[in-house]
Amino acid sequence: MEIKNTTPQQDNYSVAPEWHRHQQAYMMWPERTDNWRDGAKPAQKVFAEVAAKISQYEPVTMLTSQKQYEHAIHTLPGSVRVVEMSYNDAWMRDVGPTYLVNDQNDIRTVSWQFNAWGGLVDGLYFPWDQDNLVSGKVSDLDHFDHYDVDFVLEGSAYQTDGEGTLIATEESVLSEGRNGQIDKAKVEAIFKKYLNVTKIIWLEQGYFMDETNGDVDNMVNFVRPAEVALTWTEDQSDPMYKISHEALAILLNSTDARSRKLKVHKVQMPKPLQITQEESEGVDPVNGRLPRYEGDRLMATYINCYLANGAVILPVFGDPNDEAAIKQYQAIFPDRTIEPVYARELLLGGGDIHSIVLGVPD
Repeated sequence: MEIKNTTPQQDNYSVAPEWHRHQQAYMMWPERTDNWRDGAKPAQKVFAEVAAKISQYEPVTMLTSQKQYEHAIHTLPGSVRVVEMSYNDAWMRDVGPTYLVNDQNDIRTVSWQFNAWGGLVDGLYFPWDQDNLVSGKVSDLDHFDHYDVDFVLEGSAYQTDGEGTLIATEESVLSEGRNGQIDKAKVEAIFKKYLNVTKIIWLEQGYFMDETNGDVDNMVNFVRPAEVALTWTEDQSDPMYKISHEALAILLNSTDARSRKLKVHKVQMPKPLQITQEESEGVDPVNGRLPRYEGDRLMATYINCYLANGAVILPVFGDPNDEAAIKQYQAIFPDRTIEPVYARELLLGGGDIHSIVLGVPD
């Protein structure tokens, strides 16, 4: 049921942090041949692997189209629940609801507007109308009351600590394609009302050439209160060098909502990856969808991971830095099992593990 005339701030509901225990995780089965190469079959294998690994730690529900329902049932392990639903593409984090909890651990959600990361200005596909309905459908499916907000925002566009602090990038949230010309003060007021945060830390840019205009989940994530992990490189020839160093300076000179300095883990990114000719030619060229060109840079980072109950589902890329990232995450999360997944196929579609999974707090 839609909640009208109040806000989460007024009702004392706040965003559940990503390390909050989950009752389940949601994903969406990929099938767009104009985004996922070779009929989406390679991507489906990776989605199935991610779902299987998460299902060892928490229940997983995979949303799928009518056309793909039986195929998904036969491809996924029996531990994964499959539910038919209409949608446009497979980015559950971005189109799904924001989950809020109160002091009694009651759950409500926020349904934002979604317009494919930029609408008719610089959005990545058209139409997006079915994606824009997913948040409300999922909230209703689980019997969660929801606040509906007339503001475009994706779940990948912000990071929160569960204690009143939010991190976002100006490049993404303030982009014209999302909400037109809008000033930062108005956006901050919306964050405070509907996410019940009191401190917003703005980074200027996200990942270099990120087609989402730099959603923050490729740059930084909260690993616990007052502690973040940051995409990092020491390669001065890489455009990410300037971006990551500027982000570090902002983070180190910021305090959180409780006036604590932030501890920053610098997570060395893999070497730059590019789309190959074979990968580019495997995508169907369709008007209205961002094309995949040979040589385009992929947004490879270990930051875009998912915190399951007792585990970290971590993207790896066949890079020498993979092992160092696994060890670093194990040190950051000593009580969690690190579950690596080779994630190049997700990068080819424009996202990564965090982008395709959404946890429902318990």
